[in-house]
Amino acid sequence: MPQPLWTPSAERIRHSRMEAFRQYVNRQYQLNLADYSQLHAWSVDRRADFWNSLAQFFDVHFSSPAEKVLEEAQDMTQARWFTGARLNYAEHLLRRTDERPALISINEAGERTQLSHAQLHAHVAGLQRSLAAAGVGVGDRVAAVLPNAWQAIVAMLAATSLGAIWSSCSPDFGAQGIVDRFGQIAPKVLIACAGYQYAGKQITLGERLAQVLRQLPSVKQLVLTGANAEVPQPTAPGVAVCAWDSFYQPGGSPTFAALPFDHPLYILYSSGTTGVPKCIVHRSGGVLLQHLKELGLHTDLQPEDRLFYYTTCGWMMWNWLASGLAVGATLILYDGAPLYPNDARLIDLIDAEGITVFGTSARYLAALEKANLRPAHSHRLDSLRTILSTGSPLAPEGFDYVYRDIKRDVQLSSISGGTDIVSCFALGNPLQSVWRGELQGAGLGMAVEVWNDDGQRVTGEKGELVCNRAFPSMPLGFWNDPDGSRYRAAYFERFPGVWAHGDYAEQTEHGGLVIHGRSDAILNPGGVRIGTAEIYRQVERIDEVLESVAIGQRWQGDERVVLFVILRDGVALDDALQQRIRTAIRQHTTPRHVPARIVPVRDIPRTRSGKIAELAVRDAVHDQPVKNTEALANPEALAHFRHRVELQQ
Repeated sequence: MPQPLWTPSAERIRHSRMEAFRQYVNRQYQLNLADYSQLHAWSVDRRADFWNSLAQFFDVHFSSPAEKVLEEAQDMTQARWFTGARLNYAEHLLRRTDERPALISINEAGERTQLSHAQLHAHVAGLQRSLAAAGVGVGDRVAAVLPNAWQAIVAMLAATSLGAIWSSCSPDFGAQGIVDRFGQIAPKVLIACAGYQYAGKQITLGERLAQVLRQLPSVKQLVLTGANAEVPQPTAPGVAVCAWDSFYQPGGSPTFAALPFDHPLYILYSSGTTGVPKCIVHRSGGVLLQHLKELGLHTDLQPEDRLFYYTTCGWMMWNWLASGLAVGATLILYDGAPLYPNDARLIDLIDAEGITVFGTSARYLAALEKANLRPAHSHRLDSLRTILSTGSPLAPEGFDYVYRDIKRDVQLSSISGGTDIVSCFALGNPLQSVWRGELQGAGLGMAVEVWNDDGQRVTGEKGELVCNRAFPSMPLGFWNDPDGSRYRAAYFERFPGVWAHGDYAEQTEHGGLVIHGRSDAILNPGGVRIGTAEIYRQVERIDEVLESVAIGQRWQGDERVVLFVILRDGVALDDALQQRIRTAIRQHTTPRHVPARIVPVRDIPRTRSGKIAELAVRDAVHDQPVKNTEALANPEALAHFRHRVELQQ
């Protein structure tokens, strides 16, 4: 019989916040919820009680209490949460004022900055005053093009403390990619780095920022960060330019605007590979409660913990990481290439900084395995308690690698959600076991199910991941979508009135979930739906293959599977290797999964958050335009897929 890869000890369960919350709910409502499954069922059936209890458990400060926790509606988009309540997101992230470290910021060059909670307060207060003097107030947009460094956290907190709406992207975006995003939301202030380092290369942004400013007439103030802030300043009519260090002086304590629960906090962006990115607007109260739940309960993050996630400011995991301050933890920020100057760079940080919760991507873990890195034999990892993985499905072999070559006594939480909800539908759970290839289960308060094409719930079968009841981190909507039609079309058309997330998934007998890929990238040879992750899991077993992407190619009135592979240096895609790949896929899946063509390529296009851009590859193969190449980190890779002779046979 299969056994779990990891089971929490009785002591770990006893000291977890999730267990404390279960007991809290039992006392508060005179219940006898015996385990997580019962707690989850209650949290979905009694959502108003659950979310209210969560707010009380984490001592959320409402400057005005809610008149009603939940006003239900037939249409999920019309549900209203904590009506009448007022609060400030930044206030909860700045509750601590002591000298313990709030964040530690490290860049690729090894420069390290540590700010205590008291110092973080002083920086936020100083920047808040200067932003207010620049005319920033409630509802204004403050945009940023910044690396994952301490200045980004300070700027976000200063802006949101005033009631401004924060929006950011990473400095590797091209000028058009920045304009495609910020041009829609008309920011008043732009905070940007003058330059940054990645993989040993110094990149300056002077000319790029000049192009951006010429197309953002709403910007009245540019604040430049970084050691290269003395580079020639981008100029545009009516834009004041100032270096970060001279724009404000740290000192004092910030004030906090009391805002409605639904006040816009963040604007995040869809990946945008099928058109101009959608601007997704997230509400302050919903983000705060959801992140308190996910970090405090599901991740069991404690005040003494050190939380790391490898991310950029253009990915929702940065926003998620920042909320670690709300439970009093220390954030470890890193800006730079993850495998530079050596494959162990991020693993080194675990020991150097005492990281307890280490967040990364499935792609990174696969890269470590391909590089034959065995941290269990080269590093102490004494502090490491939890590993988080997201960005794409983590293959069962990825689970094997973690427990074999990184650490046996660690909770490996594969998590899944998205920019759409700036949080998770399914994630870890400190009360339950980890099973190979599975996300541990749905988050509290989330009515997550898998439905077949007829809208019926299924277990042990593949289908669409849905959430059929409202939750507070649903977005307010899309920017410039006054009637909500684009918002409803994005999530509620597949099953009217029910959130369909766009993931092809499966619920397991353990109560866990397996994600088989994005629904819009599902292969359909002969009318049989196949998740691309099912193919990738087998291809990753082949040592000669570094990465792969599978698409469905229109062929003779049907669809056939085409697999593109990046091979190790010096490896040729001969008949023997092709046969090994096909045999591995056939043995562990079905004959329909076996690709009709296997084609070598030098690169695979990815979004800037590291996800394989399967739709962009499919469009390129069919010689159709890719509508927004600015959403890709490496758009030049598309050239490998157009006009391939092999695909005409």
